Amino acid sequence: MDTRFLETFLAVAESGSVAAAARRLNLTAAGVAQRLRALEAEIGVPLLKRAGRSLAPTPAGARIAARAPELLVQLRDLAALATADALAGELRLGAVPTAIIGLLPDMMTAMRERHPRIEIRIVPGRSEELFARVAEGALDAALIVQPPFEIPKSCGWAMLRREPLIVLAPGRLAGAEPLHLLSAEPFIRYDEASWGGQLASAYLRRRRIRPREAFELVTLDAIAVLVDRGLGVSLVPDWAPPWPEGLSLARLPVPDAPVRCMGLAWGRASPRIRLIEALAGQAMAG
Repeated sequence: MDTRFLETFLAVAESGSVAAAARRLNLTAAGVAQRLRALEAEIGVPLLKRAGRSLAPTPAGARIAARAPELLVQLRDLAALATADALAGELRLGAVPTAIIGLLPDMMTAMRERHPRIEIRIVPGRSEELFARVAEGALDAALIVQPPFEIPKSCGWAMLRREPLIVLAPGRLAGAEPLHLLSAEPFIRYDEASWGGQLASAYLRRRRIRPREAFELVTLDAIAVLVDRGLGVSLVPDWAPPWPEGLSLARLPVPDAPVRCMGLAWGRASPRIRLIEALAGQAMAG
C-alpha cells in the first residue's frame, strides 16, 4: 500500500472535502480523487460517503481513519531506523506561504546537492496549525512564524529571519508619514487569527490607531496586490522576497516596529532527528 494514498484519505476524512484536502496536500482535486480510488480498489470497500455537501468516512473508513495516523508514524519511524547509518529517508516539512516562496527554494536546492537521499515532502499551511502538527508528531519540522508563547521543551527552534513590520502603501504615497496613513487611508488588515497578524494588531492598539478597515486577508501576496490597486494600506512584515512582480508599492518603516521572526520548529524526540538536524543546519547556513 502506498502511504501517500492513506495520507490523502485521512486529509479528506478530516476536512470533509476533496478540494480542502487538495489545498492541504498541495495537489489537484483530480489527483486526490485518483488516490482515493486507488486506495478503495486496493482495500476492496468504499471508504467515504456523501453526507450533505461533505464527505464522511463509511464505517470501514472510520475504522481505518482511527488507526491510520499511528500506522503512518510507525512506518516513517521504521524507514528512519533502516537508514540509521546514512542521511536518507523522508522528512515531512510544513511551511507557510511566504517561506515556501522565499526561504524554501534555496534550502531545498542545497539539501538536494548535499543529501540527495533525503526526500522532503512539503505540507503548506498556517503557522498555528503547522506548529500543532509538529508538536503532536504528525510533521517532522515546519518553517513558521515564531509562536507567541514559550516553545515547549519537546520542540526545537532555530530562528532564521527577522521581519520588522512596515506600512505597505501604493507607490504614489512613498513620501507620506506611515502612521498617518494607517488612520487616514482604508486599511487592509493582516488576519488577526495569524501570529503575524496579532503582532500588527497589538502595534495598532499600542499606538492608539483606529484604522478604517476595508478588508482582512491572511495571504500577504494578496494584500500586496490590493494595496497596488489603491484599495488601501496595510501593516505587514517585510517578508522574504520574491514579492509579486509588476506592483508599485512603498514599504515604509514604522517607529518601534515589532518583528515577526521566521524559523524552523521540530520535534526533539523524532526518530528522524538526524535528518532534521541536517535540514536545520542547512537552514541556518542560509
